[in-house]
Amino acid sequence: MDTTKELPTVLSFCSGYGGIERGLDLAGFEHRVIAYVEIEAYAIALLVKKMEEGELSPAPIYTDIKTFPSEIFRGKVSLITGGYPCQGFSTAGQRKGDKDPRHLWPYIRRHIESIRPIQCLFENVQGHVALGLFSVISELESMCYRAAWGIFSAREVGAPHERERVFILSNSISERGEAWVSGQERPQKEGYTAITDNRSGQQCRWQEKMQWPPEPRLGRVVDGCPDRVDRIRLLGNGVVPQTAAKAWITLNKRMESLND
Repeated sequence: MDTTKELPTVLSFCSGYGGIERGLDLAGFEHRVIAYVEIEAYAIALLVKKMEEGELSPAPIYTDIKTFPSEIFRGKVSLITGGYPCQGFSTAGQRKGDKDPRHLWPYIRRHIESIRPIQCLFENVQGHVALGLFSVISELESMCYRAAWGIFSAREVGAPHERERVFILSNSISERGEAWVSGQERPQKEGYTAITDNRSGQQCRWQEKMQWPPEPRLGRVVDGCPDRVDRIRLLGNGVVPQTAAKAWITLNKRMESLND
């Protein structure tokens, strides 16, 4: 990463193992995460480990989105990301929607109002489409954000499983929303398709042929595997980076067409 130039800043909510942010990397979107918000101890330990090993740039980790001090980040965030809890919308659960005690969207909405980022990128289960999605989009629009959404699967980016997820991209249509960080055109590389970001003119690169598995392989019957339950839970709740990359590029293109 080139640390000599100013990069778009990212605030990561419900971070997990950082799957959405890794997806931004794969899409060629250079950025700097300025804070993570994650409550799961195992996920926090993994983020800290990656920072210590140099795989992630150091950034503070907050543990409670309900008490997150959003006011200190106002006007300092280019993009908010997050895979907010899906249990209330999943077909595998009781589908209580916004009545589920694990529902965190109201807190995220409050932070968006306070911080006023230029863009937001969120992820949830496919069941969110029939329960709660359009309330989220309506609330984003009430805060002067234009939204686009789509369903993307792990299979379409090379995984052996389906794992369909809905992604929501929203762009600010306020005055600040037009002041996107300027980017430079990137050279075309073999195996990549260049797609121009609708705000900066910056070219993102989508790798057409995956060079690594969409998520780590972890067998269901393993003897002596440390933290196995925590790992499986983290993978189950986490975002497949390649899926996030495709969603980011596709939805930015869709947003660009809406602006034409």
